[in-house]
Amino acid sequence: MQETLIVVGAVVIRDGRVLAAQRAEPEADRGRWEFPGGKTEPGESPGDALVRECREELGVTVEVRDRIGSDLPLPRPDRRTGLPAVLRLYRVELLEGVPRPLEHLALEWVDIAGLERLDWLPADRPFLGPIAHILQVGEQTA
Repeated sequence: MQETLIVVGAVVIRDGRVLAAQRAEPEADRGRWEFPGGKTEPGESPGDALVRECREELGVTVEVRDRIGSDLPLPRPDRRTGLPAVLRLYRVELLEGVPRPLEHLALEWVDIAGLERLDWLPADRPFLGPIAHILQVGEQTA
């Protein structure tokens, strides 16, 4: 039996920019930014959940790559299950499709400076430093 709900997020990087998604719901978070993704379903691996969420939210097919950082405990238990929850981010590679905001208000490709400009959800903020580092290293090797 699962004791912790894993919420997964996708870090999609292209041309020195990372994909940010603007929340539509819930109303309290509307307009704030996050990395696309969502909750794992019972019996679903985090990787499978991320592939499914990217298909549902962005209309794309991805391949899950490296994990970024450590699990970040979320402040409240999941409303549906009552389980404590953690956010887990993975870098993903776009295999097919162009990301579209199917469940978000908007999508934006942001560079290092853009990471600080957006109003991120608190759970996503701790990952901004590691992602900025990935973007910076990528630019230096290009």
